[in-house]
Amino acid sequence: MRKVYTPATAANGVEHVLKLLEGRWKLIILFHLFDGKVQRYSDLEKLIPGISQKMLAQQLRQLEADGIVARKIYPQVPPKVEYRLTPWGQALCPALDAMLKWAEQKDDFPSPEPAS
Repeated sequence: MRKVYTPATAANGVEHVLKLLEGRWKLIILFHLFDGKVQRYSDLEKLIPGISQKMLAQQLRQLEADGIVARKIYPQVPPKVEYRLTPWGQALCPALDAMLKWAEQKDDFPSPEPAS
C-alpha cells in the first residue's frame, strides 16, 4: 500500500532522498553503475578523473551503507572488489532520468559537454 503524504512529510521524504545522493561524486559513481554494470574499484578510479582514492572509498562506503550499492569481495591476492547497484539503487535510474528531462525544459539549461 502506498504511503499517503502531506506537503510536510513529502518535503521531508524528498529532502532525505537528496541527502542520500549529496556529495560531489555520488551521482557520477551511480551513472557508471546503471544498467547492471559491475565495476571494480580500480575501474571506477579510471572512469572518474579527479577523484581521490580516499573520496572514492568514502562515497562508495556511504552508498553501500545506504543500501544503494553492493560490494563483493573475492578472497584472492591481490584482493578483488566489485561494486554494483542493488535493485533499490537500480530503481533510482528512472527518477534521475526524469529529473534530467525536467531540467531540459528550461531554455538556458546547459548542454552536456562532449565526451573526450
